Amino acid sequence: MRKTWFKILVLLLSVSFLNSCANRGRPSGGDKDKEPPIITKAIPENFSTNFKGNEIRIYFNEFVKVKNLQKQLIVSPPMDIEPTITPLGTASKYIKIVINDTLEDNTTYAFNFGQSIVDNNEENPYDYYRYVFSTGDVIDSLSVKGLIVDAEKLKPDTFVSVMLYELDSTYTDSTVYKKKPKYITNTLDSLTTFSIDNIKEGQYKLIALKDNNGNFTFQQKNDKIGFYEGVVSVPTDTTYTLKLFKEELDFDVVRPKQIAGQKIAFGYEGDFQDMRIDILGDLPQDFETRITKDKTKDTLYYWYKPKIELDSALFVITNKTFVDTLAHRFRDIEKDSLVIKSVNSGTLNFNEDFIIEGSVPFVKLDETQVTISDKDSVNIPFTTRFEKLDNSYYFNFEKKESETYAIQMLPNTFEDFFGNVNDTLNYSIRTKTFADYGNIRIKLKNAEYPVIVQLTTEKGEVKYEQFATEERLFDFRNISPGSYYMRVVFDANGNQKWDSGRYLNQSQPERISYYPDVIDGRAGWDQIFEFILK
Repeated sequence: MRKTWFKILVLLLSVSFLNSCANRGRPSGGDKDKEPPIITKAIPENFSTNFKGNEIRIYFNEFVKVKNLQKQLIVSPPMDIEPTITPLGTASKYIKIVINDTLEDNTTYAFNFGQSIVDNNEENPYDYYRYVFSTGDVIDSLSVKGLIVDAEKLKPDTFVSVMLYELDSTYTDSTVYKKKPKYITNTLDSLTTFSIDNIKEGQYKLIALKDNNGNFTFQQKNDKIGFYEGVVSVPTDTTYTLKLFKEELDFDVVRPKQIAGQKIAFGYEGDFQDMRIDILGDLPQDFETRITKDKTKDTLYYWYKPKIELDSALFVITNKTFVDTLAHRFRDIEKDSLVIKSVNSGTLNFNEDFIIEGSVPFVKLDETQVTISDKDSVNIPFTTRFEKLDNSYYFNFEKKESETYAIQMLPNTFEDFFGNVNDTLNYSIRTKTFADYGNIRIKLKNAEYPVIVQLTTEKGEVKYEQFATEERLFDFRNISPGSYYMRVVFDANGNQKWDSGRYLNQSQPERISYYPDVIDGRAGWDQIFEFILK
């Protein structure tokens, strides 16, 4: 009997041993930590009054670190000398804030950490922690709330600063260019709404900035701006909508640069349409000039002949009220050679012109040297149009489905500014069928004319547009298949383009309304859309 029990005991111990061997390995460690850190205390306590020190400590129940502080942290009111916040890049069970600036009396300060505080292991964020204190007897508790939209694009930018300037005796319209605001908040990376909290009763100017320099002042060249035209009187129950827009830059021109023989580049900022370039001094009687524009850069090219036998000269640049005189030193370098190419390649839409552009300004086109023929060698009549600033010729002709067109330009068809001519040029272009394209008809309801109806990409690039001064249907025929966003520009001044705003003039940008749904421009489909405008 004892032997039997002994055998059973040995067998059980063996099974237990084998089972433990089979389960050897690294422990799983349990479920992944998804809980954010917890604040255990703050010294001084959050929402303290009569703050007199220069150091704050915030303690947590686990090790934490601070991430993306430059983007996430907003201190309101802003401090001229930024506070020092640790730890950066390492972990600690507390965050220390050292105030390096002199605090204003009877003022409520708020440190908005956004999502910068995370635990050390899994980086779970402590969402939107705010530490608030007052240098006076009370915590200011009023707020201003609103919404950020983009005046031109479908979606607004992220990390938009929203600011209140106190309308005191020192405030002027130029204050936003020079001084930091009284109060500030940020929309961070996922919100389009804002709330500026812990402010005191008073009258304010409300401004929004896509502040690319991070200095809380408006820099026209880099920043977008939005503003409320009137005065914000706090307390208020109004929800404010601010439209962000990029101002058209004030006109300016940079020092000219000779980039080829008898070709000088003038870089500019702003609207160049009325820009004039005049050279001072005695010039030959046969002196001629031409101006062309770079396709991608804000640059005008000043071409001249004959060659000027001077070391330097002065140029006068005018544009509306702008006048400036710039010195230029000539360089003896080779002139550009004439290069001619077609803008189109492969397939030509039924609505498109065939376009030729040159590297040197054209002065002549001999249409008798040009033939456009179909695949049966039948010559097709055409008309031409010349765009002087772009230095491009547009060839318009009737196009048929599934056709191939041969375009030949014999020698001496083109002559350029310096007397150069072309050799024989041959191009081939084809068309698709009407079924390869889509047709869209748009009917507007409640529109205030004039308007521009546009079909754009998701990023706002205009693919097709039509302008109207009175009610009519908008037919977009033979459009390429794809997804489009429909928008209506209320072109108040009728100049057939969208005009941005101007902060100093307190003028808002022209209104744009987007159709609520994405349009699927399908090949072979005829679609009708009714856009009810509010």
